[in-house]
Amino acid sequence: MTIQTKTPNPLDNPPVPLQVKLAAAWTSFMFLYIYVDYFHLHKPGVIDNLRAGVVFEFNISPTLLTAMLASVAIPALMVTLSMTLPARINRATNLVVASLYIPYSVFNATGESWDWAPFYSLSIGIEVLLLAFILRSTWTWPRTPAIPAGPETTNLRQQASM
Repeated sequence: MTIQTKTPNPLDNPPVPLQVKLAAAWTSFMFLYIYVDYFHLHKPGVIDNLRAGVVFEFNISPTLLTAMLASVAIPALMVTLSMTLPARINRATNLVVASLYIPYSVFNATGESWDWAPFYSLSIGIEVLLLAFILRSTWTWPRTPAIPAGPETTNLRQQASM
């Protein structure tokens, strides 16, 4: 008869708080989002269009640049908001913003030629996967079990509120 002993794992894998996971996902999304725009500059003709004052089909203007900044600033803010907002507001904010960014990410590929389909498919695919992770994580946000009311649980309720 052999006795098996469990070998201790030399690496600890502590649980990661949901807020940290969300902030990491938004950070990944933001970096990917920025790099896709950066790599887009390497397409033939893009720099010439920029010098001519045109981005895609739009004339470069303060309004366009403000809209472009907002589209990058929102994921950047979500990194901080995911770490600092109270759970209920955090959950709602992540659900709304991630839901709005899925069609926005897909819309960014409209008008592109099929020659660039692999580039946009990969980038948009990863963006949507990150947003789906955010949606799933916030939709299934862990609930804190309610502490029953009564005199015997007064100390438990007071400790939970601290």
